[in-house]
Amino acid sequence: MPYQGPQRVLSGIQPSGDMHLGNYLGAIRKFVDLQHQMDCHFCVVDLHAITVWQDPKKLKEQTLHIAASYIAAGVDPKKAAIFHQSGVPAHAELAWIFNCVARLGWLDRMTQFKDKAGKDKERASVGLYTYPVLQAADILVYKATHVPVGEDQKQHLELCRDIAAKFNHDFDTPDFFPLTEPLIKGPGARIMSLRDGAAKMSKSDPSDQATIYLKDSADDIAKKIKRAKTDPEPLPSETKGLENRPEAANLVGIYGALAGMSDDEVLKEFGGKGFGVFKPALADLVAGKLGPIGAELRRLEADPGYLEKTLREGAARAAAVADRTVAEVKEIVGFIR
Repeated sequence: MPYQGPQRVLSGIQPSGDMHLGNYLGAIRKFVDLQHQMDCHFCVVDLHAITVWQDPKKLKEQTLHIAASYIAAGVDPKKAAIFHQSGVPAHAELAWIFNCVARLGWLDRMTQFKDKAGKDKERASVGLYTYPVLQAADILVYKATHVPVGEDQKQHLELCRDIAAKFNHDFDTPDFFPLTEPLIKGPGARIMSLRDGAAKMSKSDPSDQATIYLKDSADDIAKKIKRAKTDPEPLPSETKGLENRPEAANLVGIYGALAGMSDDEVLKEFGGKGFGVFKPALADLVAGKLGPIGAELRRLEADPGYLEKTLREGAARAAAVADRTVAEVKEIVGFIR
């Protein structure tokens, strides 16, 4: 029998750097829409953050920054639970049980660990290796039916589905956990670096010019877009002409995502024109969309007490769901309660 529970969304962002345009278009803007469609839980995944060393003072500041970014972009804490992952102990408790469900071979296939650990995997934390199991617990502790994820997280969601299916099978509870579906499609799903069209826009990019941050001023945005890597050719009149032009395709995609236009519609307006015309138009559009968000973000960050209160209240709401799931899991597994 398929899962019969409520439609629910879970997603989270690591507190490991300032929020940028890619985070907004690829995740946070989708959160704003989803809060009106399903029961939503949006967390700051601080437990995931410490899989690599974090300065404690900076970790707290970044956690508040992510919460402020959610709210500034339009997530309503009265409608969706906004909370810090460590504020709901059920995440870690369910993760241990899932460590005993997941198989070593499954984790050995996770490409993100190989990418992040590199040649020094013997020096990587155990937490970095089991990161995907905690991620599965994050999702399934709420019995989330949908998760907005990027392509780079799709493999982890497949692991989550495998863990759910194995738990359901092993304990003869075929419809206890849902097989969570990804929400990947949509404009702005993958925003690339302004300096390299083959690399994803990142909080950790060594070049400050590669990333547009939510708190950037209009002048900063204009300068970064003006300096963005392009090629000498004018924009084509149709999307086929963007093939093998990753930087041009990225800028067209950003414009379309912010303007609510398809790439074809953007090229219908700007096809045949050079970047000397297109870049100023793009800079005005980005500044117009991010300006109010940046201003609200700065206002919220000036009131850390409010942000901490919001996170604690969100954690209490989230725990009401998560604790119930863990209690049910303990009963199924055979623990004395």
